[in-house]
Amino acid sequence: MSDRILVFIPAYRCERQIGRVLEQFGQPGRAERFAQILVLDNRSPDGTVAAAQEAGRTLRLDNLLVGRNHDNYGLGGSHKAAFRYAVQEGFTHVVVLHGDDQADIADLMPLLARGEHLEKDCCLGARFHPASKLQGYSRTRMIGNVAFNALFSTATGKRLYDLGSGLNIYSTAMLRDEFYKRLPDNLMFNYGMILASSVKAHNISFFPITWREEDQVSNVKLFSQAYRTMALLRGFVADRRNFLAKEHREKARDEYSFEICS
Repeated sequence: MSDRILVFIPAYRCERQIGRVLEQFGQPGRAERFAQILVLDNRSPDGTVAAAQEAGRTLRLDNLLVGRNHDNYGLGGSHKAAFRYAVQEGFTHVVVLHGDDQADIADLMPLLARGEHLEKDCCLGARFHPASKLQGYSRTRMIGNVAFNALFSTATGKRLYDLGSGLNIYSTAMLRDEFYKRLPDNLMFNYGMILASSVKAHNISFFPITWREEDQVSNVKLFSQAYRTMALLRGFVADRRNFLAKEHREKARDEYSFEICS
């Protein structure tokens, strides 16, 4: 089986980092491994779009598209727009690589070379995998994440090494029924995807990554995020059967769409 992979790069206020992210595809043969690279900006108030366009020209990334959401959908909403686009355009897989330059596409390349993505519904980069490397990561956040990993592992009955990092790959066959549509549109989206994959009995695996924190702007408020995470998990435990049928969004939308800027 051959693949046709879309790299989806969600970006918000990433003017300073997006060029570095796209430089990851500057090595010979790397950009060509992917059918298309989509930088999808979530209505950033800075120059993220222009910086992505300029980097694309400088690096001569002929398969780069830069898009902008029609509204501020949140990180989860950007995923939904990109997932639907990937299915509609006939891609076999979607790679998610966050635009803030914390993860590195190099960590995915060995997995693709082995063809592991062809055997799984999704392969998830894991900051807390035994072979992963963390650079500049807060000890407080590390302890909190490991604790939540344990709680979610107990609830789902599967060892989970991460609830949501900035490097993942999904089969579009997994995404066609849009089971994810009612999941949160905010930063909770990846947590919802983990729980949804448990409900759907998806075949998932985790792989080690290198994760760095330098000049990124964090949108995570630790205590409010922890409260929402626990609320989502409690809802799953209380009524797993109807988890996907429930509305987890603050604002329900019929459509998640974007325009092409280049």
